[in-house]
Amino acid sequence: MPDYQLLVFDWDGTLADSVARIVESVLAAADRFDLHPPDEAQIRGIIGLGLPEAIAALYPELDSGLAERFRLAYADHYLTLDTTPPPLFPGVVEGLEALRAAGYRLAVATGKSRRGLQRALAGHAWQDYFEITRCADETASKPDPRMLHEILARCGVAADRALMIGDATFDLLMARNAQMDAVAVGYGAQSLERLRPFAPCLEIMEFAELRHWLMPVTRRCSLEGV
Repeated sequence: MPDYQLLVFDWDGTLADSVARIVESVLAAADRFDLHPPDEAQIRGIIGLGLPEAIAALYPELDSGLAERFRLAYADHYLTLDTTPPPLFPGVVEGLEALRAAGYRLAVATGKSRRGLQRALAGHAWQDYFEITRCADETASKPDPRMLHEILARCGVAADRALMIGDATFDLLMARNAQMDAVAVGYGAQSLERLRPFAPCLEIMEFAELRHWLMPVTRRCSLEGV
C-alpha cells in the first residue's frame, strides 16, 4: 500500500449523515414548482455534484431561470432543516482525531457550496480543522479533477501520496481523473455495487475500517523514522 500523506474527504454521505436532508429538500423544491418528483435512488445518484449540475441532471428540461429558482427553493428548505448540523457518522470524530495525530494531513473536497460547508464546519466547531477545503461553487464540480488538483498544489503533495474518500461515483471518478487512489464508502448515498466498477483500493461500510486500514502503515513509517 502506498505511503499516503494527505487524506481528502467528501462531506455529505462520507463524514456527515446528511443524505436524508438532501432528499427531502429536492422533493420540497420539486413540489413547489409542480415538477415530477424524482425517486430517492435518482436523488442519491446526483449527491456529490454541485447543486446546479445536480439540478440539470435531474431536470434537463428546465430553462436557466426556473433552474435558478429551483436552486433557491432547495437552499431555503435545506436551511430550515439545518438549524442543527447533520450528525457525523459513527467513528468519524475519533477516526479523524487518530489519523491526524498519526501524522496524516486532512482536507475536504465537496459538492456543497462554500456557505453550506462553512455552516456545517461551524456547527461542529471545525472551522480550522482541515488543512484545506474546496467547494463546488468556487471551482469545477465533480468529477472534474480541478478541486483535487488545487488541494494537491496547495498542500504540495503528489497525487500518488494522496487518497480520496467518498460515497459517490463522482468522488471516485474525480480521483481517477486526478490519478489518485480512492476509498469507496458504502454507508452513504450510493451502494458499494455502484462504486466497485471504479476500482477503489478499499471498500468500507464503517468509518472505523478506514482508520484500521491506514494506521498500520503509519506505525511502520514511524518506526522506520526512529
